[in-house]
Amino acid sequence: MQFRPFFFLILFTLLCVQSKVALSQSELAINLHDGQHVLLMRHADAPGYGDPQNYLINQCSTQRNLGEFGRKQAKSIGDWLSAQGVHQAKIYSSAWCRCLDTATLLNKGSVKKEASLGSFFDDMSQAKKQTDELTKLIAIERKQYPNTPIIMVTHHVNIQSYVGIVVNSGDMVLVKIDSTGKPLSFKLYSSP
Repeated sequence: MQFRPFFFLILFTLLCVQSKVALSQSELAINLHDGQHVLLMRHADAPGYGDPQNYLINQCSTQRNLGEFGRKQAKSIGDWLSAQGVHQAKIYSSAWCRCLDTATLLNKGSVKKEASLGSFFDDMSQAKKQTDELTKLIAIERKQYPNTPIIMVTHHVNIQSYVGIVVNSGDMVLVKIDSTGKPLSFKLYSSP
C-alpha cells in the first residue's frame, strides 16, 4: 500500500504538465487546430500604393515590395504567432513578392503559391471569381488537414471580399468557416 502516494504524486504531476501545455496555447492556436478556422493575413508593410505600371508577377524588382520595416514586421508576427502556440502551419501565399516574403519570414513552414490569393486590385471585376475559388480552396484544405493550422498571406482586397472588412498591413483575421469554406464569423488580430 505504500505505492499509493507515489502513484498519486505521478498522476498529479502528469495532470499539471498537461494543464501547463494547454495553457501555453492561446485561443488562436486552439482554434487553428480545430478544423473550422483559417488565418488570413495581409502582407507586411510594403511602402507605396498598388504596383508600378507594367510590373511582372515573376520579377520582384518590378513590384512594390517589403521595406525594412515590413521585413521586421513579418518576423515579429512570426514570433508573436509562436508565442500564441502556433509553431508550424500550412502556409499559402499570393504570388506577389511582398506576400511570398511575408509568408517566408513568418518561419512557420514551407510556402505554397496559390492563385486564388493573388491581388485583383488592378481588375476588381475578378473579385467574385477569385473569392469563390478561395472559398473552395479553404473547404478542401480544411477537410484534408483538419488539425493543422492554415495561414494564408494575401492582399487587403482579397480579405475584404472574403470577410467584408478592410485590414492594415500585417493584420490577421481568424475566420471560422462552414463545411463549404464560407465564413461564419471572424476575429481581427492587429499586427503586433
